[in-house]
Amino acid sequence: MSTVWPSLFLSLLAAVISALLVWYLTHRWRDNTRQQCEKLLFYTKKEAEISSREILNEAQAKIDRKWGELERSRDRFELERERDREQIESGRRCLSNDREALRERTRKLENEEERLYEKEAEINKTVQVYRRRLEEVAHLSAAEAEKLLREEVGVDCQSELRNLRRMLLEKSEKEVKTEALRMMVTAMQRLATQPRHDITATTVPIPGEEIKGRIIGREGRNIKCFEAVTGVTLLVDESPDTVLISSFDPVRREVARVGLEYLIEDGRIHPSSIEECVSRAQSEISTDIARFGDDAVDELRLGGVHPEVRLLLGKLKYRYAYTQNVLDHSLEVGFICSMLASELGIDSMLAKRAGLFHDIGKAIAHEHEGSHALVGADFLRRYGEDPVVVNAVAAHHEEVPAESIFAGLVMVADTISAVRPGVRNEGQSTYIDRLKRLEEIAAGIEGVNEVYALQAGREIRVIVDPNSISDDHARDLSREIRRKIEENLQYPSTIKVTVIREQRFSDTAR
Repeated sequence: MSTVWPSLFLSLLAAVISALLVWYLTHRWRDNTRQQCEKLLFYTKKEAEISSREILNEAQAKIDRKWGELERSRDRFELERERDREQIESGRRCLSNDREALRERTRKLENEEERLYEKEAEINKTVQVYRRRLEEVAHLSAAEAEKLLREEVGVDCQSELRNLRRMLLEKSEKEVKTEALRMMVTAMQRLATQPRHDITATTVPIPGEEIKGRIIGREGRNIKCFEAVTGVTLLVDESPDTVLISSFDPVRREVARVGLEYLIEDGRIHPSSIEECVSRAQSEISTDIARFGDDAVDELRLGGVHPEVRLLLGKLKYRYAYTQNVLDHSLEVGFICSMLASELGIDSMLAKRAGLFHDIGKAIAHEHEGSHALVGADFLRRYGEDPVVVNAVAAHHEEVPAESIFAGLVMVADTISAVRPGVRNEGQSTYIDRLKRLEEIAAGIEGVNEVYALQAGREIRVIVDPNSISDDHARDLSREIRRKIEENLQYPSTIKVTVIREQRFSDTAR
């Protein structure tokens, strides 16, 4: 018992001491923390006061600068306003002086005008007096004297006036021709296209003679199927290693050529493969036609062209006229029209459209009646083309009257493109035969005495018997010769027909 109490007392004493020590340390830490917080708050307030003072100083400095600038601007504005006020006052004084001077000048002019009227009246009175005296001396009235004087002057100057008129007309005509030639030569020199000698491919090479039998097929079923699908005539004759394709439609002929090449390349020739290859060729040609039309329009940088017109332009790529590709010819005519229009100072884009579309009727199916110019004009009108372009297309072969200068531009550009050297390949024998055939067509008509083909076959002059052919009949005869030439002869561009009926009377005095 005696040993328990001392240990219990010591434990209690240790606990009390520990509690006191913890309380002391906690109180001491709290005081230190409070002091540090107070110091931190004090320094923070000091820094905030310093920062706010600096910001206020900077703001005051900026306000002072702005105020100074404002004061200077106000002073400058006052000076400028004072200067403007002085200029306005000076202008008002000058205007007032000018107005006064104008009034003084007007008064002087009015006085001068009154004096002139008075002098004119005096001169008229004097003229009347002298005229009466002249009439009394000459025994003629004023009207009779004036008429006699005019007759005498007219007789004296008649020959001089006639020579002057002829000289002026010849000079004017010569200048117009010179300027026209200059424009055409300039346009031709600026156009740097190459001559074309391509022809439509109507023959297809085959690798061997044994392929001909496979093309014909048993009892001719393959060739009949091919002709039915393509709409062409396939000629397999004795020609070595070639097959001839015949058709009036150049697009069908091209489809047949490409389809036949696919068949020969495939090697399997029977009705189903024929239909497959022809369908593949039609798809390819349709894509090419659309691309050719778009390329032509893009090359001339035209806008607003209907898709159907573009497709018809693309079909011209497969058509040739005297070995000249019609699409290339149309592009060339478009460029020439544009350059000539620029020389004349008129709308070059409108001229370019008329030149590009002038032969578009050649791509339209032959079921449509009429010449390619009229058919093409109707087609363009149907798809909303400009009336000026429609008339230029219809009139470029003079089948309808020209309503604007653009029709004349298309005629000139069409001729330039067709006759420039190297553009159309024609042999000497073919050329001579064409001229001979041209003269024979006209010479075979009753009443024709002589026929001459001129200008490389572009003009024919027919001399008729005046005793058997009247003037009215001669006019009808020119139309008949034109119709026969169009029906029986193939020729580039146009041929002018001139019928000459001349009757001479002579006698001899003895």
